[in-house]
Formats: sequence, structure tokens, C-alpha cells
Amino acid sequence: MLTTSYVAGAPNWIDLGTPDVEAAAGFYEALFGWELESAGPEAGGYGFFKLDGKTVAAVGPLTEEGAGSAWTPYFQTADADATTKAVEQAGGRVRVQPDDVFTAGRMAAYTDPAGADFAVWQPRDTAGLEAVTDVNTLCWLELYTTNAPAAKDFYRSVFSWDLQDMDFGPTGYTIASSPGGGQDASHSGIMQLGQENLDAGSRPEWHPYFEVADCDVVYARAIERGATTLFPPMDAPGVGRMAMFLDPYGAVVGIIKSDSGA
Repeated sequence: MLTTSYVAGAPNWIDLGTPDVEAAAGFYEALFGWELESAGPEAGGYGFFKLDGKTVAAVGPLTEEGAGSAWTPYFQTADADATTKAVEQAGGRVRVQPDDVFTAGRMAAYTDPAGADFAVWQPRDTAGLEAVTDVNTLCWLELYTTNAPAAKDFYRSVFSWDLQDMDFGPTGYTIASSPGGGQDASHSGIMQLGQENLDAGSRPEWHPYFEVADCDVVYARAIERGATTLFPPMDAPGVGRMAMFLDPYGAVVGIIKSDSGA
């Protein structure tokens, strides 16, 4: 499970790129009760989503030419420059070279060999998100990919993740965990995109799941406020009740009331 006791290779940040920060913030405020706090005039419109005074996500304007609205996960690294070399050696592409974010930390952003975007965060003053797995916070990440075996090789090479294949769904499912932490350190799933997904326009991407108190209520709230259904609330035995939709600007959002959730 996700935790704020961050270790190498674990998710420690997530942010939303969107064409309209204020409008997107209003959507997520209505959905999860988040409040937007600006990172300051020097931050170029970037801000933090707060819940009960804790940072639970972040948001900023789209800065890359041709980029669409999306959530980007960041994974912990002790050395963003070394991780960048590892990404290149494993066949990934560097989208943003390692750079300092004031005194908060150092970041870099990449695209994996199949085309999914992700990033890393090397903490300094800011360790990462201040709350996860609680209601209305990030609880899981999922990678949809066109080549699951190659994706597993890539992320294992870059982050030394422990990977466990599960007999789940028509194409299987792989659970990724921080190295040496066992099942308690699991944080992400890797799924092969089926042909029906590709025909419907799906592409390789990372997307988040947020824990909620009532999946049906939050899903209905999202649709009322302009979200587009990807799949409606459904039960996954032993996992929870979940749904997935596009926010009004096209970013993929998963929600789940976990069987063992908060």
C-alpha cells in the first residue's frame, strides 16, 4: 500500500496538467473536498491541492507543446541524474532534464518505451505528498501499456521494483512493489491494453486511483460536473468497488472504495 514513509522507487508525488487550473480545481474541490493553494507567483501557475491542511496532489498549466490533460505520477529517487541515465539506458525518453525546484527538491520527467509519461522526485525540503490512502487521497497507480512484458523489464531496470504476476482479468495483472518491501510495499499495477481498449482510443498511460467513502456517490458527482464515463461503478471481489472517468478536460481518474480502505 502507499505510504508517506517514502523509499526508493515508491510513488511520492502526483500532479495534474490541465488547460484551466482554476476550473479543474473547482471540479476536484467538488469531487474530493480539496482546496487549491498557489505555490506563489514565481511558480508559473502551479499549486497544491490541500485536504485538512495536508498536500494530497498538485496541479499546473500544460507546458509542453501538444500535451493533453493528464495526471503524472512521480517516483522517489535519491539521484535524479542517475535515474535519468538509467531511463535512457533502458530505452526511455527524457522529456524534462533533471532540474532543481527551488529548494523543494529535484525532478525529471520521462516517457517509457511504449509512450507512458512519468517523473521522479528527489526530495529536499519537500519529501512528497503529506497524505495517501486516506479517504479522498491517492491510494493506487496503474499503468496501461501496449507491451506489459517490456514495461515490466523497463521499470524493474529503472527502479528495481519487485513484480508479482496475478491471474486477474483477460490479460493478467502485475503488482509492483518497492524493492524488498514485499506485498506491504505494493503501490502500482501494470496492465496490458486489450484490442477493445485500443479500438476505443486508449493509449499507454499512468493513471491514479483515489480512495473514496462511497464510489457511487463520487462517480455521480463527477458525471454531474462534466466528467465522461470510462467504466461505471463495479465490484472487484477482494479489491473494492471502483469506477473510472475522464475529468472535464480529459484526464483519467480512477476512484475506489477499497474492501480494506479507509
